[in-house]
Amino acid sequence: MRIALFATCLADALFPNVDIATVTVLERLGHEVVFPPKQTCCGQMHVNTGYLKEAVPLVRNHLDAFEEAGCDAVVAPSGSCVGSVRHQHAMVARRAGDEALALRAEAMAARTYELSELLIDVLGVHDVGAYYPHTVTYHPTCHSLRMLRVGDKPLELLRHVRGLTLVELPMADSCCGFGGTFALKNSDTSAAMLADKMAAVISSGAQVCSAGDASCLMHIGGGLSRAGAGVRTVHLAEILAAQ
Repeated sequence: MRIALFATCLADALFPNVDIATVTVLERLGHEVVFPPKQTCCGQMHVNTGYLKEAVPLVRNHLDAFEEAGCDAVVAPSGSCVGSVRHQHAMVARRAGDEALALRAEAMAARTYELSELLIDVLGVHDVGAYYPHTVTYHPTCHSLRMLRVGDKPLELLRHVRGLTLVELPMADSCCGFGGTFALKNSDTSAAMLADKMAAVISSGAQVCSAGDASCLMHIGGGLSRAGAGVRTVHLAEILAAQ
């Protein structure tokens, strides 16, 4: 299968190893991965803060970039950004009165997947040949859990990683408090939510906290680091790429 990598802003700018790991996993499974060079921000942060008009050019650019790639599927190591493509792009286009753009957005959304969705639902793979000898707990991010409804797909992938001991995260479905600009606009509430998530991670006894979104891991990892908790945060793609 020919798959286009939707790198996402955060991974591209701050966590490039997440994108590299995503490519590593898919190429190991025998698929061709291409990177559409015209891609930029998908517009999620604009939409989430009410700048729908300003998001329209970003939606159009996203569609142009990935349509030109001519791929069977698009994958992103981020439930948040895939959620934007699926649930926001067509809405933004229709609010702007551009039905043709909305139809293009719907077509793109239908073949855009978060990594665990692509692996299990599309490629039918549960074991990607990874080896990661650590105790891991998994935080199901809000967008992947509630918007994409990926369910236990990430956990299923982790269960097939050789050497990995998967431990349950208490109150796993509670938000970590990041929420993009929410953490900036509501910092006190965000910090309190983070404290609860950190306590849950630490109580799990895990060496590593994993998730499918670099944004949430950045938030949780920053808190754990400041607290000297001795727990690392590692993206799901990086664990799946390890051998």
